[in-house]
Amino acid sequence: DMDKCIMCRRCVTMCNDIQTVGVLGALKRGFDSVVATAFHLDLNQTSCTYCGQCVSVCPTGALAETNDSPKVWRALNNPNKHVIVQVAPAVRAAIGEEFGYEPGEILTGKVVSGLRRLGFHQVFDTNFAADLTIIEEATELVDRIQNKKTLPMLTSCCPAWVQFIEHQFPELLDVPSSCKSPHEMLGVLAKTYYAQVNNLDPKDIVMVSIMPCTAKKAEAARGELNKDGLSDVDHVITTRELARMFKEASIDFTKLPNDEFDNLLGESTGAAAIFGTTGGVIEAATRTAYEMITGKELKEVDFKQLRGIEGIREAKVNIGDLELNIGIAHGLGNARKLLQDIRDGKSHFHAIEIMACPGGCIGGGGQPYHHGHTDILLKRQQALYDLDASMPRRKSHENEMLIKLYDDFLGKPGGHLAHDLLHTTYSAKERI
Repeated sequence: DMDKCIMCRRCVTMCNDIQTVGVLGALKRGFDSVVATAFHLDLNQTSCTYCGQCVSVCPTGALAETNDSPKVWRALNNPNKHVIVQVAPAVRAAIGEEFGYEPGEILTGKVVSGLRRLGFHQVFDTNFAADLTIIEEATELVDRIQNKKTLPMLTSCCPAWVQFIEHQFPELLDVPSSCKSPHEMLGVLAKTYYAQVNNLDPKDIVMVSIMPCTAKKAEAARGELNKDGLSDVDHVITTRELARMFKEASIDFTKLPNDEFDNLLGESTGAAAIFGTTGGVIEAATRTAYEMITGKELKEVDFKQLRGIEGIREAKVNIGDLELNIGIAHGLGNARKLLQDIRDGKSHFHAIEIMACPGGCIGGGGQPYHHGHTDILLKRQQALYDLDASMPRRKSHENEMLIKLYDDFLGKPGGHLAHDLLHTTYSAKERI
């Protein structure tokens, strides 16, 4: 909305200098200057990753994410649809800021209660699928290491970073894990396993994801992420959009009681909780990979050498006789540096975690505005680590509901059905 734009060019700096995507720029001169893409192309015609960091730094609201809440309202008001919602881990650590709570206050119970009042038929936890992602990803990592396949393996749960590698480094598309992101895994399970158990027609199911991330909107529209012609996820709304929906429905968030997720796809471990922060995905995967490789119980689950807020981090983890070299980057400018090393044959890592946003999902483009205050991100991050520490089970492969899912439906991790439903492919995209 150029009527709100003050030409501060923060979005241009973020896109070009920090994320190194280079989609936005200033066009024309003097009083006619506007911020736009080259030749005023639509974003989907450019190399945009949809990370939303331009929106996060805009001081006037001139930039905003696509509002998908009207689509969700229509689904909720359609009596012929069975509408399911899932909630990502970073949402519960930040949504309270929209209602006067301190940053980092975990309000999972209120979110679940509020979603039921909005009319959703089932409220599932994306953390369940985060545990599932870890089992599949750790299985893939162990296989690559033991069978001397392509290394390093890069995490694939961040859609903005996936868009980035498809546009900027198409020659490296054999490097990322083939695992879908957690909310896409949960989406396909809702339309297969859940539909089968409850005798529902998958065509009548609408899956809505509440995400900290604007790039999840574009991810849900990817042609690779569907089963039998049905998208795994139908609609994605951000943390900010959910807060607006509560307000539109005149729900007083502060007075909501605490409620629990629905059981079938709702149980999770502490490992899933830390998915929302930089270093969390690779730490969760390391917990499971350790026991897969050694066959021994991991007693000290906190890999504190993987934690922090620095843009690029390196760490070593001893797993039996293997010294696992791990790289971590958040922010696409930092990711570019690690990818250039891989392309040039200089990388010494076994695995690399990449997240597009500052601090990981806690600083996602759809989160409450933090205005560049790192202390807000640190409070959100600590809240997820505290949630992890409070859980009775802290390794993804100990999730009992997940064990039952494999026994009753998926078979073994990395098996034929698991690969068909839970894994995806990538394709090179033209760089503009």
